[in-house]
Amino acid sequence: HFAALFNSTSTMTRHVPIQEPKGNVSYGLQKGRKVTKYTQKSQAPQQKKGQLGKRTKFVRSVVREVAGFAPYERRCLELLRIGADKRALKYCKKRLGTHKRAKAKREEMQGVIVAQRKVTKPAADKKE
Repeated sequence: HFAALFNSTSTMTRHVPIQEPKGNVSYGLQKGRKVTKYTQKSQAPQQKKGQLGKRTKFVRSVVREVAGFAPYERRCLELLRIGADKRALKYCKKRLGTHKRAKAKREEMQGVIVAQRKVTKPAADKKE
């Protein structure tokens, strides 16, 4: 009679239920509070930091138009016009303090030269 209890597998039960937990339970693979997954819909503000806005771009263009270039920027433009790119970079670095800022300023000044050439080229075509 005693041996029959241990031989019979139908009477033995598990202490943990086999089915999937229904909700907030503290056991099993899916334990813990049921929550909805967070999906980021829009770009977080810190991701947009440093991007140039429309208003700031407009204000800077107006200031550039009214005030013109700083003396060191004019010298940098002259150096770039004669083809001394490396000298212009060294000059900007001396004035601005860091290599990164100097490279950015040199690129900006090269863009200015390209824009000036675009403006003067159609004017030259109209005269002919």
